[in-house]
Amino acid sequence: MALKKASLACAVCGLRNYSIKLSGNPKPTRLEVNKYCKHCGRYTVHKETR
Repeated sequence: MALKKASLACAVCGLRNYSIKLSGNPKPTRLEVNKYCKHCGRYTVHKETR
């Protein structure tokens, strides 16, 4: 199966800071990870966008 690209967007400012590769299997929930946001200057929750 081919890998699909997805972006991680900051939940506070909405900036898409990170890109990840996901498997082709559909998932009912989207990934949420604590990452550093350059725009906010702190660690915030980043949610998967497609």
